[in-house]
Amino acid sequence: MSSYDKTLMSLTHTLIHVARSYKGAADALTADFELSHASAWPLLMISRLGDRVRPSQVADAVGIEPPSLVRIIDQLVAAGLVLRQDDASDRRARILALTPEGTQMAARLEKALIPFRRELFKDMPQADVEAAVRVLIKLDQVLAERSAP
Repeated sequence: MSSYDKTLMSLTHTLIHVARSYKGAADALTADFELSHASAWPLLMISRLGDRVRPSQVADAVGIEPPSLVRIIDQLVAAGLVLRQDDASDRRARILALTPEGTQMAARLEKALIPFRRELFKDMPQADVEAAVRVLIKLDQVLAERSAP
């Protein structure tokens, strides 16, 4: 195995491990907000994607299948954080929007995530972080192209 192949193997293995570790650490942070870790991420994604987003977009952003999101959205609606409405442009589709309480909760979560992320990356030069982002975005694009019909 070449040195480059060993590096790629290490990178792909590390991606899986780091993603799991990051999610676990970030999930622990959400416990302070009286949200389950499963419901915090869809709430944040609705906020980041903008109101009037389709559930399939939120599921994709969170990395889960749309049917898995239904129960979570039900919980967020019951908690008064999310509104689920018919899409006027397509009566078969639903759209999601944050309530004022949901907007406030998402803002509080985002505010808590800033120092959390800064602490994680404090010993890494910004240029290295930016390079990692470029590599991961490109990898995401390549994988999306491979899975496209």
